[in-house]
Amino acid sequence: MSLDNVSAPVVVVDDLDFGPATGLVCRECGAHYSLGAAYACMECFGPLEVTYQYGDVTREQIEAGPTSIWRYSALLPVSPHAVDEPNLAPGWTRIVHAHNLAQELGMTSLWIKDDSGNPTHSFKDRVVAVAQSAARRLGLTTLSCASTGNLAHAVAAAAARAGQESVVIIPDDLEDGKTVTTATYGGKLLAVRGNYDEVNRLCSELIGDPLTNDWGFVNVNLRPYYAEGSKTVGYEIAEQLGWRLPDQVVIPIASGALLVKVDKAFRELIELGLVEDKPYKIFGAQATGCSPVYQAFEAGHDVVRPVKPDTIAKSLAIGNPADGPYAIDVVRRTSGAIGSVSDEEVVGGIRKLARTEGIFAETAGGVVLASLEQLLASGKLDPKAETVILNTGEGLKTLDAVINHVGPTATIQPKVSDVREALA
Repeated sequence: MSLDNVSAPVVVVDDLDFGPATGLVCRECGAHYSLGAAYACMECFGPLEVTYQYGDVTREQIEAGPTSIWRYSALLPVSPHAVDEPNLAPGWTRIVHAHNLAQELGMTSLWIKDDSGNPTHSFKDRVVAVAQSAARRLGLTTLSCASTGNLAHAVAAAAARAGQESVVIIPDDLEDGKTVTTATYGGKLLAVRGNYDEVNRLCSELIGDPLTNDWGFVNVNLRPYYAEGSKTVGYEIAEQLGWRLPDQVVIPIASGALLVKVDKAFRELIELGLVEDKPYKIFGAQATGCSPVYQAFEAGHDVVRPVKPDTIAKSLAIGNPADGPYAIDVVRRTSGAIGSVSDEEVVGGIRKLARTEGIFAETAGGVVLASLEQLLASGKLDPKAETVILNTGEGLKTLDAVINHVGPTATIQPKVSDVREALA
């Protein structure tokens, strides 16, 4: 079935160019399509995702690979040669055993998967790398996106590394740390007077316009491939824990795709026999100023009602999350829950993580830590179970969130007596 009316251009390619990927399937009605630059089902307009036929994949094969997401190429919709193409080679970020934080929270075993160590200091480098590989296969030479900030940074940098053009579209009220860094890479940066959902709608309208015939919108017409990049977070957690799954994971929710794909990664590892099958719980985290998934979950609804974002956690400020219903399904299936925390609690979470473990998280990390505390206090999260929380970005990107809350202990003259007085 042709997808010419869904997105442009649609280029059907040899499946071998996408490694183990065999096609696209609608997540709602199950309709199947060939691999191409498409994201919506022609039958029901449901979202499309990648289907696979995996060969034999072993731990030894993965461990012999590069220290990047490309060690998992056999599980991704990418060319086997993606590792050799110009890209930022993201992934294989550290996992930190958070002894100090665990002790303060009364937990037995707590880990932090710290994705601030990626090339542009957020997990978005992972998804962009996979989308960029797909764009090459499909003949799309300009990288584009709608972004709340981190994705803008990642797309601009990845395009610069590969010698490609980029056109990044953002809301005009993003943090300076994200706007300035994105603009520095030299691509086109368009700031829209509106929120992320309006920016995303604009990008959807641009697809099919003659202007964008060679554009790959990483989170729109390349979204099926882009979203698969998030699986690598789950793969790395399992491998870094010694090829086993944790009991509990707390994940920030923006579009919801990261949470859904970490669960998918865990299930794939089980099905492939790479980890032992065991129950695990997945928890979500949102800021109260933009918590449509939390609200739907708490109300027992399957449909997520859009909201207008109003929170300092701008990287999570998606009022109409595309994967919201699927995130709810995962949380319910795994017997997890979702936290919702105030901006004040977000700042507290950022500061506590920095004070206890020396990790300076952006606002999304503050949302996760504050939600962890909330879920512990409510008894929904087991303090004795092995838990992993995600820090998805670097705090230097969101200094605005803490700048009015921290500063010098004192401003003094260069005198020993002044030091004594200040420290007293």
